[in-house]
Amino acid sequence: MRPTIRPACAGDANFLAWAILASQRGHVERGWLDIALGLSETETLVFARRLTLARTLSWWHSSTFLVADVDGIAAAALCAIPASEAVVRAGKALQEVGVDMGVDMAAVRQRGSYVSDCWMDGSQEALLIEHVATHPDHRGRGLAPALLEHAVAAGKKNGHSKAQITFLIGNNSAESTYLKAGFRFAEEKRGLAFESLTGSPGFRRYERDI
Repeated sequence: MRPTIRPACAGDANFLAWAILASQRGHVERGWLDIALGLSETETLVFARRLTLARTLSWWHSSTFLVADVDGIAAAALCAIPASEAVVRAGKALQEVGVDMGVDMAAVRQRGSYVSDCWMDGSQEALLIEHVATHPDHRGRGLAPALLEHAVAAGKKNGHSKAQITFLIGNNSAESTYLKAGFRFAEEKRGLAFESLTGSPGFRRYERDI
């Protein structure tokens, strides 16, 4: 059966929370939220879920996601947001949820600061695609490429001429998917502290015209 691609909704919060953590982890054990929050798996999932439902519309919010359904079940997802809105809104969303949950946000910012050594802003006019994840039960069925195609088409309709995506160096499966979707290498950044904490040397950024 062909997947159904649709905008995510609040009812997808549990699946989106999983997708956020899975995409950040990629091929390594811990992603940015794991490291920055320093919470248990259950608590980290709760935090991610609340990010998808927060008042602040960040790249974690359900309204920025597309979902691929298979037989009526959410099987894959990605977020697409204007790059110019990504970082500022992310910080506000983290603060909102952290305060609500009684998390020490100063400690979160300190633990999470390692990512700044390897983050690349790219084009602020581009469509930024993030948090691409397919549930293990549905991998190999072309869901991520279908989501990327829909996201790029929507971005073009909304006036973007370029799309970009960032992923962990060494995530070969993700890299292959993005290459097949027309993305090409733009730049990468590496850092010793980043590698020590995550197991990956840094980030690689790909982009494509749309």
